Amino acid sequence: MPDLVADTEHAARAARAGNDADERRAVLCAAADLYCLLRSYLRRTGRVDLATLAADRAMRAAEDADDPLRIATAQWNLGHVLLAAGQPAEAEELALRAAEQVAAARMPEAERAAMGGALQLVAVVGAARRRRWWEARDRLTTHAAPAARSVPDTSNIGWTVFGPTNVALHALSIEMEAGETGEALHTADAIDTGGLPSLEREFTFGLEVAACHSQRRDDAAALLALLGLEAIAPEDLTLTPLARHLVLTVIRRARALHARQAEQLAVRIGLI
Repeated sequence: MPDLVADTEHAARAARAGNDADERRAVLCAAADLYCLLRSYLRRTGRVDLATLAADRAMRAAEDADDPLRIATAQWNLGHVLLAAGQPAEAEELALRAAEQVAAARMPEAERAAMGGALQLVAVVGAARRRRWWEARDRLTTHAAPAARSVPDTSNIGWTVFGPTNVALHALSIEMEAGETGEALHTADAIDTGGLPSLEREFTFGLEVAACHSQRRDDAAALLALLGLEAIAPEDLTLTPLARHLVLTVIRRARALHARQAEQLAVRIGLI
């Protein structure tokens, strides 16, 4: 990754100094894509400081390229950095402002719907993190869900995975964070993540299901969900604070059989 960043920065400097406008724009678009990818990786590995830097570079490259889709994608990435940094109000404000810009931008309708909806989901998470449950639910149903009706789950525009299933996943998240675990698990029963082009969303879905079971003190079900997550994304299981907390909770609270299985899982992921 460091070599790729260095090569991209060198290419961007050369393109800026050249006279080929099309080549310059193509290089800057590639730089924006790279830094959005890097932002996601850094956030998942807990380096929010570097993720913020990557998001800022993505925004700079997208604006220099004058590419509306990548500008919206960079804003979406920056919103997620703010959420990870514990600044939900700022993330919500940025996302809503960016959604307004997307609505007025010259973009194909599919891109406008997907990016506008994805930014609304950032605002939904921001409201939920501030415990404004009604506002989060209302924004989900009145803004994000209508946009998702015209965006297939497989489109993955701007690598946001926006679509009907992602909206349903956010509905689950709201109820889980609100402590409405019965409603959250009922919502989860109707979700099929098999068609999503994102392992991260599949992992997050399973993690939130595990959290719901843990909130209900159903440690056997929580352990089963965690073992499923180990099968699809062991690295994320190791790095995600909530996952580590859930494993330790099973060890501490579950019956002996399940506690031993959780201990073995903790050893495999380097937790103990």
